[in-house]
Amino acid sequence: MSKEERYLQNKSPEIIVEKSLGVASKILVIFPALAGRNYQLYFCGQFISLIGTWLQIVAQSWLVLVLTNSAFLIGLVAAIAALPTLLFSLFGGALVDRLSKRKILLFTQSASMILAFILGFLTVFKLINVSEIIFLAFLSGTVMAIDAPARQAFVIKMVGKKDLASAIALNSGIFNSARIIGPSLAGFLIASVGTGGAFIVNGISYIAVLIALFFIRVREVPAKDQQHPIEAIRRGVLYAYKHPIIRNLLLFTGIVSVFGWSYGVILPYVVQNTFHIGAAGLGYFYAASGLGALVSTFLVSAYSKKINNLVFILGGNSIFALSMVVFTITDNFVFALPFLFLAGLGLLSQFSTINTTIQHLVEDKYRGRVMSLYTIMFFGMAPLGNFQIGFFSEHFGPAFAIRLGAAITFFFGVFILLYRGRIKKAFVIYQDKNHQW
Repeated sequence: MSKEERYLQNKSPEIIVEKSLGVASKILVIFPALAGRNYQLYFCGQFISLIGTWLQIVAQSWLVLVLTNSAFLIGLVAAIAALPTLLFSLFGGALVDRLSKRKILLFTQSASMILAFILGFLTVFKLINVSEIIFLAFLSGTVMAIDAPARQAFVIKMVGKKDLASAIALNSGIFNSARIIGPSLAGFLIASVGTGGAFIVNGISYIAVLIALFFIRVREVPAKDQQHPIEAIRRGVLYAYKHPIIRNLLLFTGIVSVFGWSYGVILPYVVQNTFHIGAAGLGYFYAASGLGALVSTFLVSAYSKKINNLVFILGGNSIFALSMVVFTITDNFVFALPFLFLAGLGLLSQFSTINTTIQHLVEDKYRGRVMSLYTIMFFGMAPLGNFQIGFFSEHFGPAFAIRLGAAITFFFGVFILLYRGRIKKAFVIYQDKNHQW
């Protein structure tokens, strides 16, 4: 008998089971959503596709910079890309609550793939200019206005209520992992095969999620109450407005999106004109921010049952604001990296906690519409953020623009979430009653 066998023989059955668990089994204990075949397929396909999406976001900003060297136009293109989310997401949410979410996703992912290939080939053959970039960005944003609420609402169809928290944590994980890998890959691809090649790689990445969606099998029952789309939207907005926690979380998400999240849009300009490094350096900047965001996912997942959500939101808000201010006072590349890491950690601590809370609060029949409102606040308000940071960077410099956004994010966050006593009380009461999630 080996030493290990003698050791296990003297231990409790629980210890023996623990020792017998493989790495995969331990992962399933932590993230039970991965036990299901449907979510396994979705997880893998979406991860690959999101890497391509983040790759294209960075490559597109770099292409605009190369063509124009204008901070304002970088912000404008990003704003145009996000504008359809603001305009059309509510209609997308009503559509999601009415039709098969899987079929909607098959359509939106296919459309996004085609648009990525078009942008790539136009760039490779040097037929691209800013007007074409703006047009294609608007079309991609229109697809996103339907795709984003569909993805949010589709998760519960794959895993059910029981494993919803696990799936949300995993979604945040792959989103933030893609934010690390995609921009880093973009920097190296731009340097090696050019921006056109980077766009084509993104188009290829959509094949993974399309294959996953094709093999996923979920039971989707059409909505019984087939309301007129305008009436369905009205009821969804009214539902969110009358729910105090959802209403204020959505409002805060919009504020952070406009004045906080927008800093990433201006990073290519900062890289070239403040730090004087190339595309590879830009990749490292995005990777540092993305790594911080990924770490925040595990922190929130591990301690959300022990710490009140307001602590994550206000704490993340403070960390983000302070890190952004320090980032703007240095021109040393190495010194700047840890503060981008902390900024990513603080920013996504807020967003991850807000998303999780809303998903647990919302009734299923309103899920598509409420998550479309979240999409509007998270992505759709970005045109305002992208425009304002481009404008202030052009006229007062990027350091001023970033500091202004950090200050507004901090003070509005404190005002909304700390000094609105009813909201704070509602958080505490809700978490006491629903500590299990």
